[in-house]
Amino acid sequence: MNLDRLQTLCLDYLSEIMASDPAHDISHVKRVVKNTLRLTEAEKGNAAVTVPAAWLHDCVSVAKDSPLRKQASKLAAAEAVRFLQSIDYPPDLLAQIYHAIEAHSFSANIATETLEARIVQDADRLEAVGAIGITRCFLTGGSMGTPLYEPSDPFAKNRDPDDRRYTLDHFYCKLLGLAETMKTEAGKTEAIKRTDYMSAFLQQLGSEIGHLD
Repeated sequence: MNLDRLQTLCLDYLSEIMASDPAHDISHVKRVVKNTLRLTEAEKGNAAVTVPAAWLHDCVSVAKDSPLRKQASKLAAAEAVRFLQSIDYPPDLLAQIYHAIEAHSFSANIATETLEARIVQDADRLEAVGAIGITRCFLTGGSMGTPLYEPSDPFAKNRDPDDRRYTLDHFYCKLLGLAETMKTEAGKTEAIKRTDYMSAFLQQLGSEIGHLD
């Protein structure tokens, strides 16, 4: 099955089942696919594995505050395989696609055992850094009703960051450290560049609110 045909089938499927999470909508999926294509070419991965995994990595949505959150990628992997079987995708690739989806999640903490899994994980994590990462962070915090920052110590200099209480704390709980978790050279290079942008944003924010980071 060529990738254009796969894209059409995946888009039709996702338009019917994707949840209304604004940070994990179809635009997010398309950006992950774009990242995946770029990393697959740079790292010489198998696009027949990485691309369907990228399209379907969020086909089951679990809220960030749900007790099932750590199982989300496993549930998505199982549903992705079911869908791919329904469109007669090559069966010999399904186990690799399952693993790439299951292992992409930060919260699941599953070791990436293949190059293709590392590519998909990096492609998804690039969505959490840089300008798009900042945007999605605040979008998620707003949708959950989480305050922007702790007024007396916005940048968690003298307290433990808690992103369940303050949106800005998510930078210190997760986002600023993601570049160090990247598994491909191409992904890490891009993540470092995007992390530098986030650090500059925090400096600017600090100057505007009177708390220099």
